[in-house]
Amino acid sequence: MVFSFLRWFLPAVLPAVLLVFGVYHTDEEKEPIWLVSLVFFLGALFGGVAFYIEARAAAWTGLDIRASVSGEAGALLFLFAVVAPVREAAKVSATWAAFRTRHFDEPYDGLVYASAAALGFAAVENALLLRAHASGGIWLARAALALPAHLFFACAWGYALGRSRQLKTPGTLFPVTWVGSVAAHGLYIHFVYGRGPGALIATVPLLIGMAGVAWIGARDLRKRSNEGPVSSAPGSGPRISFMPLEALSQPPSLRAVREALRRSEQPVKYRWIAYGALVTLGAMLVGLVLSILFGNWANVDFSLVDEHTVSTTAPVALLGAGLLGAFPVSGYLVARASNARTLLEPALATALALLATLLVLGFAAPMALVFALAFSPIAWGLACAGAWVGRGAKA
Repeated sequence: MVFSFLRWFLPAVLPAVLLVFGVYHTDEEKEPIWLVSLVFFLGALFGGVAFYIEARAAAWTGLDIRASVSGEAGALLFLFAVVAPVREAAKVSATWAAFRTRHFDEPYDGLVYASAAALGFAAVENALLLRAHASGGIWLARAALALPAHLFFACAWGYALGRSRQLKTPGTLFPVTWVGSVAAHGLYIHFVYGRGPGALIATVPLLIGMAGVAWIGARDLRKRSNEGPVSSAPGSGPRISFMPLEALSQPPSLRAVREALRRSEQPVKYRWIAYGALVTLGAMLVGLVLSILFGNWANVDFSLVDEHTVSTTAPVALLGAGLLGAFPVSGYLVARASNARTLLEPALATALALLATLLVLGFAAPMALVFALAFSPIAWGLACAGAWVGRGAKA
């Protein structure tokens, strides 16, 4: 009896606890361990409440997160209208206990407490999952994905909480980041639980993109914590901007990025945004064609793709690699061809190309639209990285 309990309890709770302590020790000014533990416990408690609410909502509406049960439209509606918002709200509720105390006195504390709440939530989710499915590699993979997923989703609005405490003004940053976390969370659930095991591959670019957001936010909040409090007057304090590309010795800060955007002596080159979007679309087409040609040369059978079987996802991974590989190339080409001093033109060009692609997929292949949304953040980041290298080479 005890062994059966520990078999699912320890794999669910122990990794989450270790990650909490890992995040805790990244804070230079350590928070009270009792308060971090309390937020972790509340994250687990509110997680249980969230799952109960989901179960009642599913029974009342007849909807389910699985597309095979509710259909594509029904599953997505249930995910984005009920499941993802309730889960992220549960994490915020757990964090609120610390946010209202005097111990929440630095911007970086937003990430510490948000991470504790998210990992407490993940521990309960994994406990329920592993208890119901004691064996099976696919369920262990889903449990392993839950830890970084919930951590990264919470870091987005945790960043906003840290900034709100520093500026002492609510602003619009928290609701915007919370909605973004809900959207990413909904996509994650759809790929991990709503579809077959083969759809797990779609979580890779989604989590990589969210990891990049979490890393940038943590870096920015740590710097702000070292600087101390700032004025809450309108227009004062550090701003987010696009970094000018002269300083290639280190990654740009969020403040430098926005200051570069505000420079009026260098107007935005709109034609290069349009040209860049066309270049990006062309690069995507070339990348897709090259992937298909390589697959044919390597005897890859693209007709065998089945989301219910993990072993058949190799063709999808090949096509995805070809498409993603096109973005740093297009960003590099746009940056080299234009005379822009910032990343604004390549970034907006990529965003425009992605938007056009999503609109076309929405009409032609709605199912592919969901996967494209998961790939979009990392595609945009790769294009910006290519543009960074291109501008550096020109300078």
